[in-house]
Amino acid sequence: MTTDTSSSSSFHTAPAIISPSLLSCDLSNMSSEAENMYELGADWLHLDVMDGHFVPNISFGPPVIASLKKTVRSSAFLDCHLMVSEPEKWIAPMAKAGVDLFTFHIESDMPSNDPKVLIEQIKEAGMKVGVTLKPKTPISKITPLIDSGLIDLVLVMTVEPGFSGQKFMPDMMPKVQELRSKYPSLNIQVDGGLSPTTVDTATQAGANVIVAASAIFGSQDKKGVISALRKSVEKYGHGKE
Repeated sequence: MTTDTSSSSSFHTAPAIISPSLLSCDLSNMSSEAENMYELGADWLHLDVMDGHFVPNISFGPPVIASLKKTVRSSAFLDCHLMVSEPEKWIAPMAKAGVDLFTFHIESDMPSNDPKVLIEQIKEAGMKVGVTLKPKTPISKITPLIDSGLIDLVLVMTVEPGFSGQKFMPDMMPKVQELRSKYPSLNIQVDGGLSPTTVDTATQAGANVIVAASAIFGSQDKKGVISALRKSVEKYGHGKE
């Protein structure tokens, strides 16, 4: 599998969106950390929800998200990535907590073994819908859903889900390239190991929604990191310098 993105026609009409992952923030001070992300130029707030079953770790759930929603600016967009075995059970609690984007794993258990049933429930609850692919899952698993116009975002994992701080997997870029070539306006998110040193590989392939965790929260220049991620999307997505 090639990782060469130089020949990819990655120019697209999707916006540059930077979504810092709050899993790497100071969790005892999440609200102010989240607000600071907006002040430094972020677009969304990425929330990783883990159930200890689909992935071994446990993070936070609806009560924490609801508290964040109450204390952060009213325009905050909560981008929620659910690493859970039964996403259907999380729809109502997440909607009540104020989640804007509910992104589930295609590998998780589906009601009636049909992801369309789950998607309809998410939309009925008032949330946008994203679908996630683990590194070993081919995009053929979700192309019928994209073609039917049912989903708002595809998340291509560039690490194995469940742990922060892993190295970026450039061999996931052919997935991004294929998605971008077929869907020029689709929001394509990448998550895992993204930083100013790796982001160009993803944006050249066509990603426009960048999730970054330790690269932002571990930096002394958080604003500079967010700006660098945005500039990469704009340069390789829209041809801006």
